[in-house]
Amino acid sequence: MEAARVFDSKPNSAEARDIAFHLHSQTNPQRHAEIGPLIMARGEGVHVYDASGKRYLEAMAGLWCTSLGFSETRLKAAAAAAYDKFGFYHSFNHKTPDNTIELAEKLVEISPISDAQAYFATSGSEATETMVKLAWVYHAVHGKPGKRKIIARDRGFHGSTIVAASMCGLPRMHREFGLPLDGFLHTHCPDAYRGTRPGESEAAFVDRLAADLEALIMAEGPDTIAAFIAEPINAGGGIVVPPKGYFAAIETVLRRHDILVLGDEVVCGFGRTGNWFGCETVGMKPDMVALAKGITSSYFPMSAVLLGRPIREALSEMNKGGELFGHGFTNSGHPVGAAIALETLKIYHEMDVVPHVRRMGGRLRAGLEQIARDSRIVGQVRGEGLMIGVELVADPATRQAFDPALKVGAMFDALAIENGLIIRAMGDTIGFCPPLVIDEAGIDEALDLFGRTLFSAEAKLAENRPSA
Repeated sequence: MEAARVFDSKPNSAEARDIAFHLHSQTNPQRHAEIGPLIMARGEGVHVYDASGKRYLEAMAGLWCTSLGFSETRLKAAAAAAYDKFGFYHSFNHKTPDNTIELAEKLVEISPISDAQAYFATSGSEATETMVKLAWVYHAVHGKPGKRKIIARDRGFHGSTIVAASMCGLPRMHREFGLPLDGFLHTHCPDAYRGTRPGESEAAFVDRLAADLEALIMAEGPDTIAAFIAEPINAGGGIVVPPKGYFAAIETVLRRHDILVLGDEVVCGFGRTGNWFGCETVGMKPDMVALAKGITSSYFPMSAVLLGRPIREALSEMNKGGELFGHGFTNSGHPVGAAIALETLKIYHEMDVVPHVRRMGGRLRAGLEQIARDSRIVGQVRGEGLMIGVELVADPATRQAFDPALKVGAMFDALAIENGLIIRAMGDTIGFCPPLVIDEAGIDEALDLFGRTLFSAEAKLAENRPSA
């Protein structure tokens, strides 16, 4: 039911050259060869324009990341000024760019972990993998080198490199590559809409998930498990907000067995959920957190890990004989990235990002819920701040899902593109994660385009419904 797209297939066209020379991430190669790319040419605020000049409201901030929109002049100026100083320097062997020190200090000032220290990398995958390696060091120093296994959750997303992909709870991240690696385990996604049993309360659901986690730990052996990793709110798995009390119950189990808590804030950080960090929104108390995306509004590839004092002390103890900390990336703490991140943080503070996101998120959610009341296929509207999911179902009364063969989410995505709206279809959940700078007019435009697309989707489904 996915809409067809006509493209210029002449051998020298941009579309044909893209198909010939460019392997795309998270894209079906055969389908891409059939429909070609949607080529984007420029951005302005919360909008992007394709090569033909058509305008789209980018309701996913690119890939959950362009928090300050697509044309922030202050970030461009910060990059230019940094390049004028020097295009690169590193942070190996006691050296550092001057502004990387300032960025580390600014991140620690807002850190959800007290007495933290910042480590820099260039991608979310590198940041989540760094946390795993630091967890291994921590346990080795404390006389438990056998604590190596990592527990993640179904429908979680933690990156695309080998360890990060092993932690993902999404089959598409494993299928082609023989993943996950041994020692990477998965427990339940805290999706109360899909996961509760008939008559089961959300509190009972939380208790069951905690009990199942403990059973997994005991079956594997507590002295084999190093850490548990989770997004505060599952992003790519369908914008799943855990029930109240979930993290408190889960962490009680983890602390009992000396298992570290790793927070993946790659999407949720920097105001996205209506607090500086998603862990504050859901009551999560991590030992380390991974940051990326919003740290520079993705104007530069940069990520960070914030680690608490126990981790810092373990690293110091491990290397007390004078050895070098054996981890690092060429571009860790890159001076241009640091300059852009510092300006990004300055803008967040000036715009008072947390209350702004709460206001705009409230307006978006209320509008989506109003539209849902007139819809025959919306099962649930969920989310926090400017991170909202709308789950489409065959029967809202029973929560019956659509037949996967219908590919309702993909059909909705194609209709949205026709209408000038860019969303993210995660199965049959439609995701909204607009730039944090979106204003009331942008929210209202998104709602209008979503409503039009939703009712077009309903009409298409009715047309294709088998007659009795």
